[in-house]
Amino acid sequence: MRIEPLGIDGAYTITPVQHPDSRGAFLEWYRDDLFTRVAGHPVRLRQANTSVSARGTVRGVHFADTPPGQAKYVTCQRGAVLDFVIDVRVGSPTFGQHRIVRLDDVDRRGVYLAEGLGHAICALEDHTTLLYLVSERYDPAAERVLSPLDPDLQLDLPFGRGELILSDKDAAAPTLAELAAAGALPDYASCVRWYSELKTEGV
Repeated sequence: MRIEPLGIDGAYTITPVQHPDSRGAFLEWYRDDLFTRVAGHPVRLRQANTSVSARGTVRGVHFADTPPGQAKYVTCQRGAVLDFVIDVRVGSPTFGQHRIVRLDDVDRRGVYLAEGLGHAICALEDHTTLLYLVSERYDPAAERVLSPLDPDLQLDLPFGRGELILSDKDAAAPTLAELAAAGALPDYASCVRWYSELKTEGV
């Protein structure tokens, strides 16, 4: 398993070693010891989710109030997506920047994003299935949404506007500037303190 930083503090790609044979293939898609060696703590697992998406579906941009926030460890079981990690932490040296990782059922790569980072996906195939390990249970009162169509984000979505499928909530989400003006974005210094606490607790 190869774990590499994405160039945004708290975000990593995870590329497993696959063992194919005549029966199919076997791989480890999470190892707490290897992940802890890089991130300083294992995934703080509180909930596991699955999403199944039609081609052109966009989910996000989603993030949660931090602390405690909601870290995510995401891998693709079937199909393919573009996975977007967006830094929405005010004061971060990479604030407003994003990284794109293709997750599919060929390389079976994963992405980890720490608490306070924004997350979105765009499904490239029908029936695309993602598995999520998340650090906190879903709390609708703490959940925040950011428009994936915000021109300031410059997310390179692979379909035209008319081909995209968004929930009503995501389609009506505010822009990054609007969330910043409302004081609704995570604070980078607070996030860094939270990451340090996780490393101290070893959770």
